[in-house]
Amino acid sequence: MKTTSETTGRDRPDKPVLTKRLDRMFTSLSDVYRFTARFFREVFVPPYEWREIINQCYEIGFRSLPLITLTGFIIGIVFTNQSRPSLSDLGATALLPSLVAVAIVRALAPLVTALIAAGRVGSSIGAELGSMKVTEQIDAMEVSAVNPFKFLVVSRIVACTLMIPTLMMYTMLVALLGGYVNVHQNELTSSQSFFDQVFETISFLDVFSSVIKSFLFGFTIGVVGCYQGYNAAKGTEGVGKAANASVVASMFLIFIEELVALQVINAFRFA
Repeated sequence: MKTTSETTGRDRPDKPVLTKRLDRMFTSLSDVYRFTARFFREVFVPPYEWREIINQCYEIGFRSLPLITLTGFIIGIVFTNQSRPSLSDLGATALLPSLVAVAIVRALAPLVTALIAAGRVGSSIGAELGSMKVTEQIDAMEVSAVNPFKFLVVSRIVACTLMIPTLMMYTMLVALLGGYVNVHQNELTSSQSFFDQVFETISFLDVFSSVIKSFLFGFTIGVVGCYQGYNAAKGTEGVGKAANASVVASMFLIFIEELVALQVINAFRFA
């Protein structure tokens, strides 16, 4: 005769441990952890896919230059225009180059670059790997004795991690040029005077912290995009969801990382 516990267990085989939503969340976190751990296991083990890494650096870095150039230049002009009225009310317009330099170097350049990359690069990686997953191209690579994880995932994460800091430095330069154009047009400040104030204001810690943050942002974009695409399902619908989830999750994590990094950097700055 069957006991009550046996009958209940068979009637409800999918009973959640906590709740269905929490179970899915912790399962997803576990999958992301294993995915990231696999990357660190394979990134240092030969063979190295140098050609694919260089190709991805070109796709992520060089092809993003037009968008980065336009966005960075506009941000420099807009931020300078927005800051001028407040400084004018205080009679401190001469401090405008210093204010622009601090804002761009410490926050705007790394954050804007990461958000643009999350929208352009993250969605591209998610859609590309997602389409390869649902059309079984990844399975075909495994049959052909090619490690698809190393070729597709490791190369893209490495390229993102390397190129986002490079793009950030370029964004920083272009944004400062935009700020200079605006300041020169309104205050007739010379380029030497503008950049003298810029380099007197920013410190090595400002630049170094922005570079470190950009490495972290690039790694996050690469991992999220590759994870979503590599685990896509349900045909073309899954490809769209992978691309969308790559952008949303990357941007959310970038803001969280920016907040945490700010607290750590300020602790060093005011120690």
